[in-house]
Amino acid sequence: MSNSDILFARNRVFAETFPASDLPIVPKLRTVILTCVDARVDPAHVLGLDLGDAVVIRNNGGRVTEALIQEIATLAFMVKKMDGDKPGPFEVVIMHHTQCGAERFADPEFQMAIKERIGIDVSGSAISNHEQSIRDDVAKLRDAGNVPGYAVVSGAIYDVVTGALTEVVAPSELGQTRPA
Repeated sequence: MSNSDILFARNRVFAETFPASDLPIVPKLRTVILTCVDARVDPAHVLGLDLGDAVVIRNNGGRVTEALIQEIATLAFMVKKMDGDKPGPFEVVIMHHTQCGAERFADPEFQMAIKERIGIDVSGSAISNHEQSIRDDVAKLRDAGNVPGYAVVSGAIYDVVTGALTEVVAPSELGQTRPA
């Protein structure tokens, strides 16, 4: 039996007990969670999410990239259009974690090996200090003109050993933190 067979069998059990519901397109918590692809960091488990609660975007290190900024700007625009004239709340939670593989990307030799072997520059995903990386990612969102100022952004570190989440950047509206 392959892993795909196992996953499809699990889905059959899930589908049998799936509650008939009409989940809205806009997540109930009106929140986007950005986190790492690491299998130990599943926001549904870590944050107690149910289907339809939040949009979850995962990449190496849970880092804010240009592609992520475009995704968030597009989602915010879509939600605003669905809200009408008065946009409702829209939040982004950046969640990094301890023992992250992206810490290896901070090694210049490892960066060079990846670039030489597969042609990918991982320097933008490198993490050498989790708290500073979160602050840098919040700043990237703050400085992105296409992400609306009413978006509330926060950042935290998840400890893969204890299961605890530690706030690094308190929730605040981007418009309140942008330079005049």
